[in-house]
Amino acid sequence: MDSTEGISHTGFHAGSFSARDETRGAAKAARRRVRIMSATLHQLLPHHEPVAAPAVRLALKTDGPSRGLLDGAWWPRSRDLLSELPALTDVLDPLWGRITRIAVNPKYWPVIPHEIPVGGHVVKAGWFTPEIDPHKLLLLSYGTGRWDLLVIPPETETESAARLMAAASDYDGPPLTASALIAADETRHAVSAADRPLEPDEAGKHEEDGPASAAVPARTDRASRLVIGM
Repeated sequence: MDSTEGISHTGFHAGSFSARDETRGAAKAARRRVRIMSATLHQLLPHHEPVAAPAVRLALKTDGPSRGLLDGAWWPRSRDLLSELPALTDVLDPLWGRITRIAVNPKYWPVIPHEIPVGGHVVKAGWFTPEIDPHKLLLLSYGTGRWDLLVIPPETETESAARLMAAASDYDGPPLTASALIAADETRHAVSAADRPLEPDEAGKHEEDGPASAAVPARTDRASRLVIGM
């Protein structure tokens, strides 16, 4: 009786060890398959390079005797403040101190968020209809000062944008408001188009326009101008 029980007991444990070993072996094989599949999937997944944000298009007056009505010009790529402002503050914060508030006229900005997240902080935004020129952006840096930028419409052609940037950042230019600069450039463009030779089918259809009352100065290279992203 004792020997039979001993044999059964031994046989039971031997069978248990065999099943356990098989289970462990199957688990190891499954883990190996998972590792192989994971490695294969990792190799097959496409590697996406980070996309750099477009450079801000900006022209600023540097140190000079008087800043005048404008401190420079900004040429955004859209009318989306949430998308456009972070790139602008990335450039201005090191130059002017952290920008904490902005104000615009809502005429050309369809959405004006109360707060705009930028690099490392939040800029509070406000809008004023009569007090702010529709083509101007007002920026405030806490404890440092205030700056006014001409906002060049995003759809502006490159040649016109370059002239406007030069005019807004030129100390020797006429002290025009943001809207006056835009209007002067549009007038200049209209006069230039009127002065070009007419095509045969256009002859007799147009009359000469008079000279512009306030022409935007041509672009010049001056040490007092900081141009970014052009």
